[in-house]
Amino acid sequence: MKIIVDAMGGDNAPQAIVQGALDAHREYGTEILLVGRAAEVLRAVEACGEKTLPSGVEIRDASEVVEIADDPAIAFKVKKDSSLTVGMNLLKAGVGDAFVSAGSTGALLAGATLLVKRIKGIRRAALGPSVPILGGHITLCDCGANAECTPEYLLQFAFLGSFYAQKVRGIPSPRVGLLNIGAEEEKGDVLRHETFALLREAGEQGRINFVGNVEANDAVLGKVDVVVADGFTGNVMLKTLEGTAKFLMKELKNVYLTNGRTKLGAMMVKREMAGLKRKADPAEIGGTPFLGISKPVIKAHGGSDANAIKNAILRAKEYAESGFIEEIEKNIDYMRVKPAPEKV
Repeated sequence: MKIIVDAMGGDNAPQAIVQGALDAHREYGTEILLVGRAAEVLRAVEACGEKTLPSGVEIRDASEVVEIADDPAIAFKVKKDSSLTVGMNLLKAGVGDAFVSAGSTGALLAGATLLVKRIKGIRRAALGPSVPILGGHITLCDCGANAECTPEYLLQFAFLGSFYAQKVRGIPSPRVGLLNIGAEEEKGDVLRHETFALLREAGEQGRINFVGNVEANDAVLGKVDVVVADGFTGNVMLKTLEGTAKFLMKELKNVYLTNGRTKLGAMMVKREMAGLKRKADPAEIGGTPFLGISKPVIKAHGGSDANAIKNAILRAKEYAESGFIEEIEKNIDYMRVKPAPEKV
């Protein structure tokens, strides 16, 4: 298993990226191909305490870097020798099994779509993060790649999220819910109404385990395993959850520091609080897959540290080994909306 890593992508590149990649190589046994400015990458390797490249770790030189100010839609074309573009082309050519980058989300999505390509029949690729909730995680599909969607896009997101939860997360029959402003069938706008009908039909055919509309609060309480949303709504939900988690952790800290009695209580639950903090930390997830691309592409957070990169590589390894893409290819005919018959 060889994972291609964009060594120059992200706020903490290349040092944190290289450290995380080396840690993943040691812990998971994955071969690593670091793509970036070779001299800088080598210095980062040396700063990690390695005098030479470990066996199973390679460097591929790429002289350019996609910056945050670059136009994400064309950056990978303009900077053809960037770490992102070179890495994508290596993935396309089959040099590695998956690609991990903490660089620009837009440029990564554009490169994945136009270079690596979508699975044949998939209309749009979607971001499918695992989001911590009560009792586990949910797969949220989409959370930002597609602000405007059609019912067919959302139908495909349901299949993508369902198969990902099944093949990668190990849930035999994941419960799929359509994110809406109410649980009743008649709630929501035209997009939600039309999508509900498609998902219900897919559920009745036994293709997915559709359980109906789901409100955001019920999703967080574990009522579903997969949440289907357009990218705009899904992103609002994701950012709200992230902000709420940070708010609650800060408020809990303030409570525990109120006086001697609460400080004593904090000491007694220190280990448990550390576990809660880890659960809410995006670095523990590591990365988000672009579901629908023909080969595994994982987006790590732009501010990823070494631990986050290590976990993103683990996610890439799990994804590449899961058989998810092959499952989508086998079921693509059930994921299309047949055109309505013409009126005579």
